Amino acid sequence: METSALDEQAVAAEARLLWEAERTRVAVAPVIERHPSATIADAYAIQLAGRALRLGAPGAALVGRKVGLTSRVMQEMMGVDQPDFGYLTAAMISPDGAALDPAEFLAPRVEAEIAFRLRAPLSGAALTIDDVLAATEAVAPALEVIDSRIADWRIGIVDTIADNASSGHVVLGEWTALDALAGLDLATVPVTLAVTPDGDANTGTGAAVLGHPAAPIAWLARALHQYDAGAAIDAGAVVIPGAVSRALPVAAGQTARATFAGLGEVTATFEARQLQ
Repeated sequence: METSALDEQAVAAEARLLWEAERTRVAVAPVIERHPSATIADAYAIQLAGRALRLGAPGAALVGRKVGLTSRVMQEMMGVDQPDFGYLTAAMISPDGAALDPAEFLAPRVEAEIAFRLRAPLSGAALTIDDVLAATEAVAPALEVIDSRIADWRIGIVDTIADNASSGHVVLGEWTALDALAGLDLATVPVTLAVTPDGDANTGTGAAVLGHPAAPIAWLARALHQYDAGAAIDAGAVVIPGAVSRALPVAAGQTARATFAGLGEVTATFEARQLQ
């Protein structure tokens, strides 16, 4: 296992810096600029320390996980060469049609993903796609709003991991029981993502994420085994496995819509909150 270069004090300081950047909406310089020797193990330690800060807030709860950088197009976009993972709290998830205030983010971009909800826990270093599908209760169309507390998205793998895998928010469409989709291959599901008006659009398929949307979840279980003391992905957890196409920028006055053949669609609007 990769060794750590940072002591506990440095890890705690970086976690608090990123947490404050999220709360104040004031971005900070990359972690790697302050700590050039920081490793991936250090980055996950910072993420875990940041998670403890967030879960210390009243009513906060860990409800899911995210896997990021699982498609070649997103790895190229972010300048990295491997997946990463983060966590989802209850406050980070909204239902289809949610109106999100762009002022709550620093530099938001939207991604289309196929979300999974588990009926059984997953853990271990040798899980397969079949194991993930056997543990899955339902799937849903999803939009992930990725965001970066690192200024100008100047991120490498250490920076994005430390920053909770650049998580922002997740909007979930309607859940469909996996048993009801026996004739649908999630790897071949065509997906269209569009931002309107005056935004961009693109397409992808489930296979864009490590060949099958369940593959990143198997990868996640292995990564948790290494970097999160063998933690399981809990039964009932929501897991998003990564973008099927390139992330698109979004701003106030725009709507993001992702359409998944056989699964439905999900939308989110970005509206500046009116002062009372």
